[in-house]
Amino acid sequence: MVGPLTHKLWRDLWRMKGQAAAIAAVIAVGVLLLVMQTGLVTSLQETRDAYYDRYRMAQVFAPAARAPNHLVERLAEIPGVTAAYGRVTGSALIDVDTRALPVQAQAISLPDRGEPPVNGYLLVDGRHLDTRQEDEILLLESFAAAHDLHPGDRLSATMNGARRHFRIVGLAQAPEFLYVAAPGEIIPDDARFGVIWMSRSALAAAYDMEGAFNEALLTLGRSAREAEVLAAVDRILDPYGGLGAYGLADHGSDRFVTEEIAGLRATSKSVPPIFLGVAAFLLYIVMTRIIQSEREEIGLMKAFGYSDREVALHYLRMVLVIAGGGAVIGALLGILAGRLQVQVYLEFYKFPFLVFRIDPAALIWGVGLSMLVASLGGLMVLARVFRLTPAAAMRPPAPADYSRTGRIGAAFNRFLDQPSRMVLRRITRQPVRMAGSTVGIACGMGLSVAMISLMASFDGTIEHTFSVADRSDLNVSFTHAVSESAIFALQRMEGVIEVEPIRHVPVVFRNGLHSYQGALSGLVPDARLFRALDSDDREIAMRQDGVILGAALARILQIEPGDRLSVEMRQGRQEVLDLPVVGIAETRMGAPAYMELTAMNRAIGEPGRVSGAYLRIDTSLSDDIFERLNDIPTIAGVSLKSDSREAFQRIMDTGAGAVRYVMAFIAGVITFGVVYNAARIAYAERARDLASLRVVGFTRAEVSFVLLGELVVVTLLAIPIGSGFGFGLAWAVSEAFSNDIYQVSAYPDPSSIGTAAVAVLASAVFSGWMVKRQIDKADLVLALKTRE
Repeated sequence: MVGPLTHKLWRDLWRMKGQAAAIAAVIAVGVLLLVMQTGLVTSLQETRDAYYDRYRMAQVFAPAARAPNHLVERLAEIPGVTAAYGRVTGSALIDVDTRALPVQAQAISLPDRGEPPVNGYLLVDGRHLDTRQEDEILLLESFAAAHDLHPGDRLSATMNGARRHFRIVGLAQAPEFLYVAAPGEIIPDDARFGVIWMSRSALAAAYDMEGAFNEALLTLGRSAREAEVLAAVDRILDPYGGLGAYGLADHGSDRFVTEEIAGLRATSKSVPPIFLGVAAFLLYIVMTRIIQSEREEIGLMKAFGYSDREVALHYLRMVLVIAGGGAVIGALLGILAGRLQVQVYLEFYKFPFLVFRIDPAALIWGVGLSMLVASLGGLMVLARVFRLTPAAAMRPPAPADYSRTGRIGAAFNRFLDQPSRMVLRRITRQPVRMAGSTVGIACGMGLSVAMISLMASFDGTIEHTFSVADRSDLNVSFTHAVSESAIFALQRMEGVIEVEPIRHVPVVFRNGLHSYQGALSGLVPDARLFRALDSDDREIAMRQDGVILGAALARILQIEPGDRLSVEMRQGRQEVLDLPVVGIAETRMGAPAYMELTAMNRAIGEPGRVSGAYLRIDTSLSDDIFERLNDIPTIAGVSLKSDSREAFQRIMDTGAGAVRYVMAFIAGVITFGVVYNAARIAYAERARDLASLRVVGFTRAEVSFVLLGELVVVTLLAIPIGSGFGFGLAWAVSEAFSNDIYQVSAYPDPSSIGTAAVAVLASAVFSGWMVKRQIDKADLVLALKTRE
């Protein structure tokens, strides 16, 4: 049997359905993001680990120039190593009909017999190789899909300077290519990078590697110490041109997947509590109004025998119903959003499958936390219920003391009409309540400013990277470090306006306990096409006595200008340099480091060498230039900046970056909910007063002005407060989004304030219009009734 208090609960909820729905929506958003993002973290992490385990992903990678096959046995004998495998790899250029430029590719050997013991592959179409046929290859499935290639098709590729023709017999995926990017690049693009698997004997013949390997792969036991294994591998491979062994955490594909998971985990911990905090604040305001307006009802309930606990529990149930309803809706929407988002990740990361897995802990945590936060907001008010005795509750509340605030607006009275004076008195005589409404709207304003600023920051990252720092049209990379005469050959090409050399050297940076495996880039002193810039976009001059670090790398290494950095070169004489950090460059993509080109070559012991070049060209002659570049055997790849920019934009619009659009929409909805709540609360508190004004002769417009004028003032006060809060929130969220792939810098953007302010004002206008309709339809007799 349903009791009287339960009947009252449902009547009260129906009466305040608009406000309850707005608060429940805020809670639902927080739970939605928590369930979606924690589910994505669980799905990505568990699928990656299972994929690695099923296809024997290596834990150690050790490239070398040329090592004899018998060294594999020595590598396998290192303590902690469970399996060792040597393979041949090489760069290639694939000719495709859909592009004027050849596409970079990596060629990988497969054993002539059986499957590779480490770093296996998944055949998704066609058949396995017949190692007796040297022209048969497997092709990376994502690359084949981008160029509409299928088993049975033929393609041509340049390997080690020679043109070869192949027949595709199968399409494959592999765990080491979850994130597909060309060597030396961090932007993935299925159409611009491919992987070819072919028999060991055929690939060894193509790269003069008979009886040798140039990359060792190792798996480790649970008790293995990776640092000791890496040191042992380096000792064995150093005489054979070892380029430095590194662990799985430094593997390009795994690093980006891990960064994506870390970004999702960070936002799942930082963003949802903000929404739940706003919901708790709104509940506090609403419950305060309800307790104050229902003083007489509380007194009657206590007079009829209901205990303090029963009355308080009645109002607490109201809070829990609102919070619980929002949490359940948010959990269901979070599951739906997560299932939709995994489809995006399947396109971005090359998993064979990805099923959204609900994290039970996230569901429990999301629903429980929302109920707890809502309860805390309600309990702060419910303490007043216990203090009310029946006699005190059934008496009208004591008039507020306005003696100290009544003169604030006295100087303005002669300039204001009666409705305006009423608005001013309301604001000055109830400053705490007005401050609460202002803070509530400021929270909504802050969310909007943060999300709009974040979207502008993503766009700023693209603009800074591809227009300010990089002013070239394309860049070329060579198969190996070549002499500077290659630069002169490029300069002599018709249509080439400007050429700027660069050299990338693989290195390991160390600063105490902090280390990072990356590359040191040598730039010319007067660089024009690709520049290192400071935080004010001013060019940083290259120096021969030190290194310039990107801001992201400096943060990873916990280092500042003036500190000294250990740089372990992985080419040439493989010197270990002790260099001062002479500057920090503002970088929005990757974690680069720069040094003056001549000084870097001198340190390596290979003067006058370059590994690539940036070009500015006459676009009207681009086809001729591309054709001539194709004929140069030492060129490993050509990358158009426009293609890179387009690919980078896709990164920003997918994965964790796509969440910013969802959050921006949600912020707009919450802004409206907060403003609408403030307007409804103000109307509920003053319904009798407004009806009285109508009875004594005020017009509908004047009565509406008395109520909505207060809303306008509160909204205008909230805008600057919300702007400051928004920039602080934007900084926190941008830190969560930033990773090794790209860095999002939150900076004050006047346009974001303007856009958010327009959104808040539009919400205020629409909310005011809805409340005005209620004022116009109000039953004056019913509104003036009182139970005294």
